[in-house]
Amino acid sequence: MSTPATADTGTTAPPRPAELEAWVGLLRAHAAATRRFNRELMASHGLTINDFEVLMHLASADDGRLRRVDLAERVLLTASGITRLLDGLERSKLVCKASCAADARVTYAEITPRGRALLSAARESHVEGVRALFAERFSPEELQELTGLLERLPLAPQADVCPGADAAC
Repeated sequence: MSTPATADTGTTAPPRPAELEAWVGLLRAHAAATRRFNRELMASHGLTINDFEVLMHLASADDGRLRRVDLAERVLLTASGITRLLDGLERSKLVCKASCAADARVTYAEITPRGRALLSAARESHVEGVRALFAERFSPEELQELTGLLERLPLAPQADVCPGADAAC
């Protein structure tokens, strides 16, 4: 347990409970990994981690398309957030809008062939980056233990986190 010094008095604050330490550590590790993967994807493929995630969901969906509202839910964005993200992907011709023949009020986001090609290249380097991050820090046994520990936490179903989950994901 750490005992952070308080800024105003220089005295030591009471120790944080182990649960809080674990939570803060998990948040910091997530933020650092997200920044790293975002930087790598942007440098190599011009994609943010959110762009990559959206393309993954679309590529694994039936017909390569999802209702925009469903996509927003899967990537934890608001309606305006998914609109802004998809606008950029549409300008880059990675995604296009598609309408629903049965209901004109429904709009789909659909991955384009160009989006699939970029995703294929980005997926390969991203998976390699994930492997490198963990291989640099953990032995195979530690990774197995870490996976087991994290599985105890309430998680989203694997298909929601990593659509089309396979050995490379």
